[in-house]
Amino acid sequence: MAEGAHPAGSGSALQLRYGLNPDQVPASVEAAAGGPLPLEVLCGRPGYINLLDALFGWQLVRALRARFALPAAASLKHVTPAGAALGLPLDPGLAAACRVPASGLSPVAAAYARARGADRMASFGDFAAFSDPVDESAAELLGREVSDGVVAPGYEPAALERLRRKKGGGYLVLRMDPAWEPPAEERREVFGVAFRQPRSAQPVEEGTPATRRKDVPPEAARDMVLAAIVLRYTPSNSVCLAVDGQAIGVGAGQQARIHCTRLACGKAENWWLRQHPRALALPFPPGAPRPARDNATDAWLAGEPLPGGPELPPGLSAEERAAWLGRLRGVALASDGFIPFRDNVDRAARTGVRYIWQPGGSERDAEVVAAADEHDMVMCLSGLRLFHH
Repeated sequence: MAEGAHPAGSGSALQLRYGLNPDQVPASVEAAAGGPLPLEVLCGRPGYINLLDALFGWQLVRALRARFALPAAASLKHVTPAGAALGLPLDPGLAAACRVPASGLSPVAAAYARARGADRMASFGDFAAFSDPVDESAAELLGREVSDGVVAPGYEPAALERLRRKKGGGYLVLRMDPAWEPPAEERREVFGVAFRQPRSAQPVEEGTPATRRKDVPPEAARDMVLAAIVLRYTPSNSVCLAVDGQAIGVGAGQQARIHCTRLACGKAENWWLRQHPRALALPFPPGAPRPARDNATDAWLAGEPLPGGPELPPGLSAEERAAWLGRLRGVALASDGFIPFRDNVDRAARTGVRYIWQPGGSERDAEVVAAADEHDMVMCLSGLRLFHH
């Protein structure tokens, strides 16, 4: 065991670097019901937000693994998923946009490449979560990205050795006990007031189609459920777009649902535009750091100057953007609460959304379903709200 490691099952509180902010010291965590902690620190020293990211990220990838029987990974920032994905192969364009090889990745590594590649700007300095043990292929990806830490149920010896060298030995590596099950009741304290409630555990199912179209291909059903599972661990209000077994746009923590939808759709469009042949062919100086390339690509797609950045060719024309975005189809959207107005449906249609999952229950359900009919969508009503605060 590494020096300073805290073995799962020790039963003692884990001392943290500090709380939410550096002035909030001392800070610690312990198992809510007493007894052993489910976490083992293999390298580094965790902070408060690190462990929040780790615990929510672990729940997310564990739920995806259980639902789809495939390795899953997530990339979190400030307790919000920037991306999450299943371990499916990447096509050459997506691999290039994710800045990974087009072949040779293990399923675990492919899951993280997809999760990190959903929004590489947001994932800068992320916390990575894996449903399966981290292998050398995944550790190699983590090793070259700007990342604060990782949680997984285990690590291959060579992978752990690789991660222990990251940040001069300061990279946070956590092992989660895969057999750990939390108490059925969860508690939280805010301003000296204690809250208690049953843990949200109802399974996420596909729901019942309410539109004229009822046909939901297996891939679309998978993507709707995946998007909904992501929302279970995303601060509300939230909307998630997914396609091909991965979240491609997460709009989180907005007060108005239309703002969630606009944000999620904008991120999904950026994900797709980064795969445009002209975006993939941008000329960067040899040895340009990966974050610098991501920043420059994002600015180039937005048509904004990047002071001090590389000289890049003119950006995509309006016609080029529209033509490329028109090829993004079959996208699934999930909403953690009911969709109150049709403007969400109209906006989603412009980003290739054809399948919508939502709880239903709005006074305007009929109007919202009618909007989905106008766009030839399938809208499934689940009756399951997934608010997370």
